[in-house]
This record gives sequence, C-alpha cells and structure tokens, in this order.
Amino acid sequence: MRWPRLLCILWLGSAIALADTKYEVVVVANTDLAPLSLSRQEVRSLFMGAALTYDLTPINLPPKNHARIMFNTKVIGLTESRIQSYWAQMRFTGRKTAPKELADEPEVIEYLLTNPGGISYLSAHTGIPQGLTVLYRSN
Repeated sequence: MRWPRLLCILWLGSAIALADTKYEVVVVANTDLAPLSLSRQEVRSLFMGAALTYDLTPINLPPKNHARIMFNTKVIGLTESRIQSYWAQMRFTGRKTAPKELADEPEVIEYLLTNPGGISYLSAHTGIPQGLTVLYRSN
C-alpha cells in the first residue's frame, strides 16, 4: 500500500518542480553594459526605488500580469498589496515614485528598445529581441 502513495508523492513533486520552471522571469535592459549582471538584491532595490550605481529606469507590468506576480514573489519577495502600500507611503511623504507601468509585455519590449537605460522583467518564455540584455534570471 505504501508504494502507490510514494509514487504519487514523487510524481506530484516532480510535476511541481517542472511547473515552477515555467514561471521563471528574466530581467532585461536596453544597456550597452553587456557584461553587466545583477543580483536578486540589486534588482529588488532598483524596483523598490533605491539608487544604484547604474543609470537604469525600471518599468513595471500591470498588477494582474502573471509575469509581475511571479516577479513580485520570486524577486521582490512581497505581495502586490504590500508593494502598493509601500509606494503609497513613498508618494505621500514625497520621497519616491513607483516605476512607470505599461500595459503588456510587447509594449514593455517596444519601450525598452526605444529607451536606453530602460529595465523590466518578462516571462522567461517571451522571446528576447536583439538589443536587450538579460541581467538576471529567477530560479
């Protein structure tokens, strides 16, 4: 009786692991700093308004976008409501403004290609066009 249960648990675990790779996000930028690679903490800091030594402008997708949900979960480490609360507080105190938001991934790609220094995240399954550099991959 234990073998069927064990096989079911192993199958479920492998299915979850495979599904998790499906939700990987990549952070891409229009930058000529080709060998540049960012850590998770640097990406998090950049999208939460901290100043970095790189001149990059973060761009967000809308809150209901799947890539944004995965980015918030895997990179930022906060829920959308916590992030919105943080930005409301920053706006209220006049310290920072949230990154610009665009409607969807094709619009983000178009914006990045025409704006040097733009940085955003995309689903890992999105085709990355020439002219954009991958700076970070979530695991």
